[in-house]
Amino acid sequence: MTETKETDRKDPEIDIRHLSNLAKLKLTDAEAGAVAADLARIIAMVDEMRSMDTDGVTPLAHPLDSHARLRPDAITETVDRDLYQRGAPATRDGLYLVPRVVE
Repeated sequence: MTETKETDRKDPEIDIRHLSNLAKLKLTDAEAGAVAADLARIIAMVDEMRSMDTDGVTPLAHPLDSHARLRPDAITETVDRDLYQRGAPATRDGLYLVPRVVE
């Protein structure tokens, strides 16, 4: 699995200004430089991981060989709606009343 694929790039050109515009972020020149350096390191790490020979390695769903202990699906407490709604500014028939925001 060490062969080079067409999608591999030696030195990816990252347009930080375009990416920040898409993300609606305003970056200073220093921040854009730091983001570009971080992304370049991330891409280099991914490329390094892709170059590893993983033939014969079984994929894992979780890195630890353990199972989650599940609790029984049982009701353990009840809700006192009247108690919770005492602090609300307005309620009616067990519902919270809120001001209209759309005409």
